[in-house]
Amino acid sequence: MSIATRQPVLFIGHGSPMNAIERNRWSEAFRTLGASLNKPRAVLAVSAHWFVPGSRVTAQPHPTTIHDFGGFPPELYAVRYPAPGDPALAGAIAEASAGQIRTTTDWGLDHGSWSVLCHLFPDADVPVVQLSIDQRATPAQHARLGALLTPLRDQGVLILGSGNIVHNLSHAFRAWRAGERATPDWAAGFDAAMAAGLRGSERVASVVDALDRPDAALAHPTPEHFLPLIYATAASDAGDEVDFPIEGFDMASLSMRSVRFRPRDPAQAPPGGA
Repeated sequence: MSIATRQPVLFIGHGSPMNAIERNRWSEAFRTLGASLNKPRAVLAVSAHWFVPGSRVTAQPHPTTIHDFGGFPPELYAVRYPAPGDPALAGAIAEASAGQIRTTTDWGLDHGSWSVLCHLFPDADVPVVQLSIDQRATPAQHARLGALLTPLRDQGVLILGSGNIVHNLSHAFRAWRAGERATPDWAAGFDAAMAAGLRGSERVASVVDALDRPDAALAHPTPEHFLPLIYATAASDAGDEVDFPIEGFDMASLSMRSVRFRPRDPAQAPPGGA
């Protein structure tokens, strides 16, 4: 499988659902990132907003657009992202997991997926399946399941994790209401530590252990927005280069950092292949 055909892995800091309909710094960055991608055969999305007991993958031919939020303007509830599903891919994922993942038609695409995909692939012409996050599993178990997804990349499947590297909504809303823009030290520190770990040689270990950090309780009062990063990182491999196509904070403390794991071009490798 050549570099041109192997798909990258992405983690996107999705932020507010309003990014789906607003033209702002983040939505424009999502569009720019989408324009840089080779069109995949399909997308496997792991969204923070499907956090339930058990691992499930959507298997219907036409997944619904789920508006899993409240208090937003009618224009947002009118959004539909009519990408097809891929029942065959869902079945293959379930089979390859040796019973760890089961197919379902009881979910669709929640806003963690479609609010990003509507910018990455605005024509909604790439099939999408979504994987739930098992709320009973440990970070190490999430990583092992994420590693099982790696072969999909050689089958033309883009693996997309959607969450936020720092996600404390209570603080973010307080800051937003007060007009505060300064990023607190705990948010900046956690975000910087994750970036450093992802650049290092033990990147999977760095994210698996991240929720044990002293600042994790502030960065993630609940874990669901961090866990998609574990799936994305575990689906990468040693041959990938890591970069951050989007960086910054929204609402003072909400990290919008996105991570791209893509095959390293041998032509750009240093002498000796190091």
